[in-house]
Amino acid sequence: MTTTPVTSRTDMTRRRILATAAAAGLGATVPLGVPRHAWAAPAAPGPARLTLPAPTGPHPVGTVPLHLVDTARPDPVAGPGRHRELMAAVWYPARTAAGLPRAPWMAEGALRAFLADVGFPLDPALGPLTAGLTGAPVHRTGHRLPVVVYSHGSASHRGDHTVIVQELASHGFAVVTVDHTYDTFTEFPDGRVVTPAADVPMYPKDFAADLRFLLDCVAELAAGHNPDVDGRALPPGLLGALDPRHVGAFGWSKGGTATALTMLADRRVSAGLGIDGPMQPTITTDLDRPFMMMTADFTRAAMPDIAEFWTHLRGWRLDIQAEGAVHNSYGDNATLIPQAGAILGMTDQEIQSWVGTLDPARSVSIQQAYPRAFFDLQLRHRGGQLLDGPSPAFPEVTFLP
Repeated sequence: MTTTPVTSRTDMTRRRILATAAAAGLGATVPLGVPRHAWAAPAAPGPARLTLPAPTGPHPVGTVPLHLVDTARPDPVAGPGRHRELMAAVWYPARTAAGLPRAPWMAEGALRAFLADVGFPLDPALGPLTAGLTGAPVHRTGHRLPVVVYSHGSASHRGDHTVIVQELASHGFAVVTVDHTYDTFTEFPDGRVVTPAADVPMYPKDFAADLRFLLDCVAELAAGHNPDVDGRALPPGLLGALDPRHVGAFGWSKGGTATALTMLADRRVSAGLGIDGPMQPTITTDLDRPFMMMTADFTRAAMPDIAEFWTHLRGWRLDIQAEGAVHNSYGDNATLIPQAGAILGMTDQEIQSWVGTLDPARSVSIQQAYPRAFFDLQLRHRGGQLLDGPSPAFPEVTFLP
């Protein structure tokens, strides 16, 4: 099996992208969540906080961070006797809880590090808030919650697809997200901030190892045990609420590849969704469980690795593509970049160079509808017509043969 370095076609270094942007005449502007350019100073004082669209489900959304240590994996980068340390979060349907704070999209220290990395000291107060109510009690109905684990892309963070995550939670799923340490911007409870490290290679198999450990933590929560190494109190009703027998996974870019690798290595994952994943290194092992792809830049027609992976999908499979979508169209970038562009005075062309020509509102609707339909079908066996073929409600979405 060929090993692809972290700076593959999908995951260019930030310096290279900065240079590319400068050469393209885009100046030094990059919207929040895309560590590719520095921000330009706002044209007017007091710009409004960026916002994320509200989820559409019947339940409020709760969330809680988890500080995790995988004692089975030593971490030589951290030093002798240290083990793989991760920050994660659980998102879930909640009972109404007045007065609880909404969770930020990124922790303040991680956001500050991100902004410093791209070269512009934007006030972190502009970072969006999520729909997640921190520590809200879990909505319990007598049935355990199906679980979805999430893997971000290279040099990203666990909040990068919050639109999808909180949408699933509002419809009754528990979603567990994780920061892949050394290829992410993350902040630990003691105030330590860790950023992407160019000298610490992180491959899709490393992301997959994190996801498999996350599955162990799901099992602990399901059994009534708190995996948080600091022993912090969990929201009322969370212990015993998750269903380890109905687990799915999704990821974007490198995280999409990691999702496939996790399924090949661990049968606890019943269904996987890859969002514009390059499927590098080449996957040559058959996968007998449902897998769906949301394609943008990385298509079977353009990339032999993806075409090869497709031939090894032996179970239910689907590949869809939205007209006008590019790599950043699927994720929070689709809504945050246009908002940031308005603050920075970017032209429509400059914004479209990052998120494509797919209308941001339509992108959000697609992200809310299709992943939920997939996990509804595969984890809850709730059939619908959305995945059967082209829908008049989403004329821009093509079903690729």
